Amino acid sequence: MKDNYEKMLPANLTAQERDWLMAAQRMGRDAAVVLKNNFRRRDLSIEDKGSAFDIVTEADKGSERIILDHLHSHFPDHAILSEESGDDHRKARSQWVIDPLDGTVNYSAGIATYCISIGLKVDGETRMGYVYAPTLNEEFWAIKGKGAYGPYGRLEAKGTTELQRAVVSTGFPYDKATNDDNNLGSVSRVMPRVRGIRRLGSAAMDLSYVAAGWLDGYWELNLKEWDACAGELIAQEAGAFVKRYRNDHGICILAACPGIAQQLLELVE
Repeated sequence: MKDNYEKMLPANLTAQERDWLMAAQRMGRDAAVVLKNNFRRRDLSIEDKGSAFDIVTEADKGSERIILDHLHSHFPDHAILSEESGDDHRKARSQWVIDPLDGTVNYSAGIATYCISIGLKVDGETRMGYVYAPTLNEEFWAIKGKGAYGPYGRLEAKGTTELQRAVVSTGFPYDKATNDDNNLGSVSRVMPRVRGIRRLGSAAMDLSYVAAGWLDGYWELNLKEWDACAGELIAQEAGAFVKRYRNDHGICILAACPGIAQQLLELVE
């Protein structure tokens, strides 16, 4: 897989950009070993993070340790924002944004839709995004201005131009039981107008699937930066319309193929 990955990297990358992608690939594949080894373990340790809806497993923590160890060793001057460890508050031009297991609820239930998400920001702008779904063996990546790539080569967010033919996905915020602003209103508006709505349970994979053209659109409320960072760039570089469309409930993001983007946005805003 490593050789195939290197062969698929675009020729116009700088040496630094190639280093970023190869580092992300090494971290993702090493962390994936932990996730695959613990997947569907009956005695997997699962803890609540404030509510029964927001959880962490020992696999999240093990995956994160591998990624952080690599970053501390190979990029000691870079800042890190990671879901389980938070922000290290280091002042640096470069910051890695890590979700060591996006789709923890799926993972804890034995559902294979989960991934590792690794983004890199330079001077506040996302320059690299990498998403790897270990059980499905699906890998997506992008460099700012250099395109997005996936399992079958370069990604293009081509989809339908008719909303009624669209298959879209969404998700629900962790505070859905206590906050009426929980996306149910948007779902009720979208559902009758599309072919189908799916709930993948991993924002990074939703965004990557829009980039690949496997989903026509996706929206969600109250995400964190580690949920959206890598997948957002992948979708953008694949030509998807991407917008953070609200600023009052965490990160509220919509990504869609250009043919239905405005129609979908009007229904969920």
